[in-house]
Amino acid sequence: MKPLFLSAAASLMLATAPLAVMANETIAQAEEMLAKAKEMRAEADTLAEKAEAMIEAAKAEAAAAATAATAAKAEAKPEEDTAEAEAGDGTPDNIKVAYEEDGKYFTEDDIPTYNIAEDGTVDWYAFSGFRRYHSECHVCHGPDGEGSTYAPALKKSALEMDYYDFVDVIVNGRKHVGASDNSVMPAFGTNKNVMCYVDDIYVYLKARGTEALDRGRPAKKEKKSATYVENENACMG
Repeated sequence: MKPLFLSAAASLMLATAPLAVMANETIAQAEEMLAKAKEMRAEADTLAEKAEAMIEAAKAEAAAAATAATAAKAEAKPEEDTAEAEAGDGTPDNIKVAYEEDGKYFTEDDIPTYNIAEDGTVDWYAFSGFRRYHSECHVCHGPDGEGSTYAPALKKSALEMDYYDFVDVIVNGRKHVGASDNSVMPAFGTNKNVMCYVDDIYVYLKARGTEALDRGRPAKKEKKSATYVENENACMG
């Protein structure tokens, strides 16, 4: 015969049994989730290590590439310098000597120019130009082509003006009349002391204009060529 009433302890056990089962299930689920979390964390750590390794490898490659580029640039620089030297020394084409004939030097465009050796020896035409300029021109244009309050610096004109325009002004003269300028350049077309030495004066002034030739009488000069003597005698005669 079953008892009509359960004891209080039995009743409590019956009531809490389902809760214990649920708690155990929750614990099992939590333990499973914790295990998965630990697994995922391990995978994440592995991925992080791989990522760090890739970053370090990329940094090393970038550094190596930069080093290689610097080395290549250093190797290429001497070649560039050589190419620049072969291309030219920076001397303007209207100054640079292209060829020489009987002691007279010319540019690539067949325009007279000066030549000054490393020891300071000037070509005969530039030396003669110094003498002729100071004999015929410096009274107005100042010593050494520097100009004066009366007339402009011809050392600039020899560089800025076309050679043929320069000669034309000497032959025919020029007149400037205006509010800020009132000057007259006389014509020297019939003056043999100027016309027989136009190229001499021109190359001397070019040398002064580039500061290749210092002020004053050149200390060293090339010898006067036989062709120069012949042409000088023919012109002055």
